[in-house]
Amino acid sequence: MTRTDWRDHDWRLIREGPRTPLQHMALDAVLCDEVAAGRRPPTLRFWEWAARAVVIGRFQSLKNEVDPEGARRHDVQVVRRVSGGGAMFVEPGNTITYSIYAPLSLVQGMSFQESYAFLDQWTLEALQSLGIKAWYQPLNDITSDGGKIGGAAQARRGQAVLHHVTMAYDIDADKMVQVLRIGREKLSDKGTTSAKKRVDPLLTQTGMPREQIIDRMIQVFQERHGLRPGAITDAELAEADRQARERFASEDWLTQVP
Repeated sequence: MTRTDWRDHDWRLIREGPRTPLQHMALDAVLCDEVAAGRRPPTLRFWEWAARAVVIGRFQSLKNEVDPEGARRHDVQVVRRVSGGGAMFVEPGNTITYSIYAPLSLVQGMSFQESYAFLDQWTLEALQSLGIKAWYQPLNDITSDGGKIGGAAQARRGQAVLHHVTMAYDIDADKMVQVLRIGREKLSDKGTTSAKKRVDPLLTQTGMPREQIIDRMIQVFQERHGLRPGAITDAELAEADRQARERFASEDWLTQVP
C-alpha cells in the first residue's frame, strides 16, 4: 500500500444535531466501514450528545470502570465503543468530540504512537491559535501546562482507520468521580480537587464559547487539508440504527469484558 497525504483525499465534514450515545457508537463503526469499502470519502465528524454517557473502551472491564449506582443516580447511559483506550464521562455541551474516518493509506508505515501524533496535529494547531499551549502526550493524550485537555482512541477496520478525540470543554468533577471508578483510589485522599487539577477544560483556558472553538478547529482543518460539507446518508443512518439496536445496546456487547 502506498502512503497518501491529507490533500490526496476529498474530505467531508459532518456537523449535525445531537444523537444518542448508542447512535454515536454505531455511527463510528458504520462510517469507518463505509470509508474502508470506498463508498464514502474520508470524513471528519463532530459529535453532539443527546444524553449523559460513560463510554468505555473496547477492551475495558465494565465492572472495573463504572460505578453502576452512580450511573443510575445521575442518569448516565453506559456504552462500549469499537476502539481501545480509557473510559470517558460526557455531558451534553461539556465536551468537544470528533471522529476522523480515513483510509489506512494515510497512516501507512506509522507506528500507533506516530499515527496519534500525526492525526492530532491539526487540533494542536487550532488550540495553539486560540492561545492554548497544547501538545501531544504519548500515547493518546492532548495536554497543556494546566493539565490534560483530552484523549484519543483508534481502531483499524479493514482498509480504514477510525481516530476519535474527546476534549473537556467544561467538567463536573464531583459527578465524574461518582460515576467512574478510574482514579478514585488516587483521589481518595485529596477529593475532587485532584480531578479538577488533572483535567483543565477548554472553557477555563479560553473563556470562549464552545461553538467558537469548534468553528476554529474546522477552519484549521479546512485550511490545512481541504474540507467540504457532507452528511450522513439515509442508508448509513439506517444501518447505524440497526447496529445500535442489535449490537451496541446488547448486554453481550456491553459486558463482554466482565
